[in-house]
Amino acid sequence: MGVWLRLREAFQRRIRQRVTAAGFWYSGATVVVGVGAFLSGNNLLFSLLAVMLATLLVSGLVSRLGLAGLHVSFELPDHVTARVTVGGRVVVRNTKSWMPSFSIRAKGSPDTGMSAAVYFPVIRGGSAAWETVEVRFARRGVYERNSIEFHTSFPFGFADRHASVRLEHQVLVYPCLDPVPAFENLLASITGEMATRHRSLAGDFYRIRPYESNESARHVDWRATAHTGTLQVREFAREEDPRLELYLDLECPEGPAFERAVDCAAFLAWRTDVRGGRLRFRTQGFDVTVPEQQSVYTILKYLAVVKPQAARRQDASAVELDDQASFKVAITADPKRLAGSGFRIVDIAELADAGAGSAGAGEDGDHGGGRDHGGNTGQHHGL
Repeated sequence: MGVWLRLREAFQRRIRQRVTAAGFWYSGATVVVGVGAFLSGNNLLFSLLAVMLATLLVSGLVSRLGLAGLHVSFELPDHVTARVTVGGRVVVRNTKSWMPSFSIRAKGSPDTGMSAAVYFPVIRGGSAAWETVEVRFARRGVYERNSIEFHTSFPFGFADRHASVRLEHQVLVYPCLDPVPAFENLLASITGEMATRHRSLAGDFYRIRPYESNESARHVDWRATAHTGTLQVREFAREEDPRLELYLDLECPEGPAFERAVDCAAFLAWRTDVRGGRLRFRTQGFDVTVPEQQSVYTILKYLAVVKPQAARRQDASAVELDDQASFKVAITADPKRLAGSGFRIVDIAELADAGAGSAGAGEDGDHGGGRDHGGNTGQHHGL
């Protein structure tokens, strides 16, 4: 009894149909046969009419049963970036105990990022079938209106019946991490300046101490050795790799220029972490240190949803500086406001101009999605 109740609920929910060309022709032929049967009183025509009507009824019943009891799960990698094609998986489970579903097509809404529909020839009762699909999101942000629509014209193709399934979970898409030339040049310049500063600070003398076994003889201080009568070595202070302090100024009009600035900040943060560097990322309302406090994905998740703020005419003195050993970079739409702050200024307008000439470069790279998997997995619902 419970099975039939579930089937009845499935029939009443979201199942719609569109009559195909074959359906129109068949319906027209049925009308012609029916008119002929009633006008002529021919028993053969009445028998043919009964068969044609029964075929229509069977077609509708079988297609509705095929869509009933289907549950879908849409699985994505843990980390997804904008404008990058990644592999997803559509898993369809047939909860009917013995009745299979035939010729099922699953098509995703624009918010799912699915590039094409997937086709399942048959899904046996009580089992599941899955297909891989390419997924690509055009913009960063949170995608909540995710749905997958099932289609079937089985068995005779008279009507295309379809049912929409709403996915309960949302998808978080990071900013684009494509290595466009403008960002690569900026990163190379920053890396070079940081290396130069590190060489100038490293190697400071710390103390003279007794020699320990297996140490290199090149640091032996012979004057201190002669004075004390025992081997003495010179010890130098170990300088940690310089930390990049990245400041994203949110006081910028909303539009392509701000999106370009977010992409640049995400690219610099990601590549710094990939290279094993230390990073402090800040905005007007966000401050995190990588890797001491959080991982770089905390920054990417913040940048996925960040929005510009109204200008408050904040001057450079209001921007709190980190320690002097950090290399400071500020991405801002108002370079004059942060002049004299100790930051290397990156003008958002220049980034936007550079992006216009390099749009579309590297769109299918594998960034962000190449690490762990599972965070966006498990979006599922059913009919």
